[in-house]
Amino acid sequence: METERSPAPLPGSDFVRALDRGLAVIRAFADTKRELTLAEVAEQTGLSRPTARRFLSTLDALGYVEYTGRTYRLLPRVLDLGYSYMHSFGLPDLVQPFVEALNARLQEACSVAVLDRDSIVYIARANSQRIMTISLRVGTRLGVDGSSLGRVLLAGLPPEELDEHLRAYPRRKLTPRTVVDEDELRRALETVREQGWAFVDEEIEEGVRTLAAPIRNADGRTIAALNIATHTSRVPISRLMEEFLPLLLETRDRIEQEVRIRGIR
Repeated sequence: METERSPAPLPGSDFVRALDRGLAVIRAFADTKRELTLAEVAEQTGLSRPTARRFLSTLDALGYVEYTGRTYRLLPRVLDLGYSYMHSFGLPDLVQPFVEALNARLQEACSVAVLDRDSIVYIARANSQRIMTISLRVGTRLGVDGSSLGRVLLAGLPPEELDEHLRAYPRRKLTPRTVVDEDELRRALETVREQGWAFVDEEIEEGVRTLAAPIRNADGRTIAALNIATHTSRVPISRLMEEFLPLLLETRDRIEQEVRIRGIR
């Protein structure tokens, strides 16, 4: 007999467990196969098959998923959930032209991401050629480990929030160079705060080196990060620092000016 995983402690009395489970079913399709069987959805969400079936049937009736006779797949209506955030936040539409212009000038991957718990989420991206083994696009989530984007976003957290983050989320060693030791990571974050940007060399994936800078609002709070990613075989560190870094910071400054003008918080 199937049993569901023990639920995490409820955040509060107003927490709606059913909504949490329904969203978990939608998230089960992220970064996996385009279509999932009932058994696969149940396995990825920790729900029993009968419970997973009820949620899938409800999402089918609402037009968010489609049952093909053996598998389920997401429908375009799911995009409404993401677009609501994109348009209400305002930042994705603002930064995309800047990201595309920087990409056109350097012919290297350029992105903007925000922090969401233990992940970075890409909200804008332009790429001339694939850098990493995984495909990155708007909406992709990655762990903060080994990422210049993640390092900048962590460095922008208030001390108490950073302490909570480091306690709550384990660090993963993605390559031999990935910084996972807490003391070493804290020193790296302090360096980011002092110099105003992050350089990460082959920590997220071997052969990949990246630069990132914080995007701050009028209050000086880091709300996102802008980065450039390249391959070690194409761009030496000297060129990255002498050519790429000034352009990164210049683009970031122009973005921050628009953020202040538009009052994005």
